[in-house]
Amino acid sequence: MAGINHYTILACILFGLGVIGFLTRRNTLILFMSVELMLNSINLLLVAFSATRADMGGQVMVLFIFAVAAAEVAVGLAILICLFKHVRSVDVNRFNLLKW
Repeated sequence: MAGINHYTILACILFGLGVIGFLTRRNTLILFMSVELMLNSINLLLVAFSATRADMGGQVMVLFIFAVAAAEVAVGLAILICLFKHVRSVDVNRFNLLKW
């Protein structure tokens, strides 16, 4: 059975992949997926720690993080669709409409 160290290492790897994806890619959809990957790595840690401590607090916090992540995706994709109608691209460097 996997211990808490295995879950911590896996969560650190997932968070690192999310940070690398967020910093290196310019595609807006990839940026959203990288942020979601980072949030899910934190959720993995919360569930692992709450399971080892036999406390439901971490799992309740995961539900709140899922709700915030769903709202973030809904608002982010709505903004992305509106910008795509004007720019015809999902590249972050081409979004000059937000500057003025």
